[in-house]
Amino acid sequence: MLHFEEKLTIIESFSELERKNVSLGRVNFHFEESATDKKNVVYHLHPNGNGFVYAEKIKGYKTDKNGMVNIRDFSEEELRILIEKSIASLSFSLTQTEDTVINEEYEETWINRDKQTLTLLQEDDMWNVYAGANLDGTFNTYGEAAEYLDEEGFKIKS
Repeated sequence: MLHFEEKLTIIESFSELERKNVSLGRVNFHFEESATDKKNVVYHLHPNGNGFVYAEKIKGYKTDKNGMVNIRDFSEEELRILIEKSIASLSFSLTQTEDTVINEEYEETWINRDKQTLTLLQEDDMWNVYAGANLDGTFNTYGEAAEYLDEEGFKIKS
């Protein structure tokens, strides 16, 4: 688990986020250029390492009723990816966000409770799920692929 200072350093590396100190030593980070009324990307990052990132429009993450994901046990890579996706989701409509992600090289490892892994890989304009070298499924969008993996009991590997 990353400590508060480590998470703070990672989050502050996103120049598009503005720091807002709140009560009890907690910190929020706003995305002022948001295309929606929602501005909070990071909510109540606490000195104990707990905190939340907005992910309501992002498939593959379990969110609370406010669309937030608890980042207490996130690795550096997981935190960076989630913040990038959060900023992208607030920058554009959902379709535009998916188009933005599709145009980037992207790969994720997903794991189930039996420790089986699948790889989600963006190839050309499609999202492919692989079990080792075997193609398991092909999807038009990241959201469709993430929904399939979630339904099959897989989560993004921590």
